[in-house]
Amino acid sequence: MMTPQQTAEAVRDAMFASDRASQALGLEVIAIAPGTATLAMTVRADMLNGFEICHGGMIATLADSAFAFACNSRDALTVASGFAIDIVAPARLGDRLSAAAVEVSLTGRTGVYDISVKNQRDELVAVFRGRSYRLKGRSVLQPAQPRPDSVDSADSV
Repeated sequence: MMTPQQTAEAVRDAMFASDRASQALGLEVIAIAPGTATLAMTVRADMLNGFEICHGGMIATLADSAFAFACNSRDALTVASGFAIDIVAPARLGDRLSAAAVEVSLTGRTGVYDISVKNQRDELVAVFRGRSYRLKGRSVLQPAQPRPDSVDSADSV
């Protein structure tokens, strides 16, 4: 049987292996533990908007990914039910952003997580609050098995 920390690490590995969006943006999982996760990314030229600052959607994606890793860290398949983000300072080309997610509340099948996004100078760039919903009986590490066809093979033509 795995410890809670080992479970969080196994979830991290399984999730990241299939997370093409996070991979494409060059996100890195810096830390994970039950109910928490920290991800980082370096702002690239293709992440800049027309004002030469990091597009807000990129910052939101970084925070959303940290949120996803934190709320799934206990191996209960969990999805976002909503989030809000406030961008309080610009991020610029070459900035190293980190998003630290912390569980605020986990009650039944719902959770609330706060994520702070900071730059390499430890300056706050954004605050994000995510709301999560756990899917009943689903696991990250043991995906649901495909259901057998509902049509009996004898009924096939």
